[in-house]
Amino acid sequence: MGKKAKRAAQTATTQAAQTPVARRFPWWVLPALVVCASVVVILLIERKSVDEALREADDSKPEMVQIPGGTFWMGRDDGEKDEKPAHEVTVAPCQMDATEVTVGQFAHFVKSTGYVTVAERAFDAKRYPDAKEEFRYPGSAVFVPMDVDVHKERGVWWRYVVGANWRHPEGPKSDVKGKKNYPVVQIAWEDADAYAKWAGKRLPTEAEWEWAARGGLDRKPFCWGEEKNGEGGKWRANTYQGKFPASDTGADGFAGLAPVRSFPANGYGLYDMSGNAWEWCSDWYDPNYYAVSPKDNPKGPVEGALVEGEYQPQKVRRGGSFLCDESYCRRYLPSARDKNPTDSSANHTGFRCVK
Repeated sequence: MGKKAKRAAQTATTQAAQTPVARRFPWWVLPALVVCASVVVILLIERKSVDEALREADDSKPEMVQIPGGTFWMGRDDGEKDEKPAHEVTVAPCQMDATEVTVGQFAHFVKSTGYVTVAERAFDAKRYPDAKEEFRYPGSAVFVPMDVDVHKERGVWWRYVVGANWRHPEGPKSDVKGKKNYPVVQIAWEDADAYAKWAGKRLPTEAEWEWAARGGLDRKPFCWGEEKNGEGGKWRANTYQGKFPASDTGADGFAGLAPVRSFPANGYGLYDMSGNAWEWCSDWYDPNYYAVSPKDNPKGPVEGALVEGEYQPQKVRRGGSFLCDESYCRRYLPSARDKNPTDSSANHTGFRCVK
């Protein structure tokens, strides 16, 4: 090697030794690698949870019960304002799911269609331009037990939990593994409607739901008759025992959701028409609708009323849930009404279908 070549090589070696690492590798490379690795890990975890949920898929045909048509007294004059007035209604016969739609049945739907529930979808800034920062991530409402005065601090036991959805009902650390026979929850009205259409069914009208829930009984306070739940040691529905919302003792056998068919069926052979999980109906909600409701096959108002400061109309929910409590919420009665926006879901809300 010539003198010039040796000097050039020595100079290059010296410069390389003195060159900072940051000049040889752009500063952003290491952070980018860390971010990429994190994304890969998150995707693998999410893929695993997706696979685990879909492994619960149940493609067996759901049992449906024939509900006769008939005339009954809907509502209750000694109930809440929106249950009044009690009025005669005639409904046509239909078939109704014997149970709430299960995790297994909903997983089969998702596996077959690739459907993504409202709680799983990316934030839509156009639909929710004024949403607070904590609501700008996929998630849903989850009940959080706490010791508070329910009459002074209403609703504080609900939290928006990022990552909560039908696969993870209480949040990312929960799952539905081994729960294919439980009611699917974290279901918005939009999700229930999509499932019903795919299954060749529909959501029940509010009148159909109450008629079916009564099971042939006339103006009885409960779906099973006159006796209170738990009276004589006989539990007829999955509701809340203990001090709400601090602790559910599970005296009825369950603290939280119960598998479908865990309690006796009503007179028509329908399970969990009282308690366990709220069930969506097709009707828009209007607290004054009963005063103008037609007698034959009412389908609810053309549009929902804006109530209690809500920014959008709401759909009717019926049946109550495992969170219904004698001291605070008795909406597990067949006459009781509730409502929520179509894009709202929670870990106590599911549905069943009719056709």
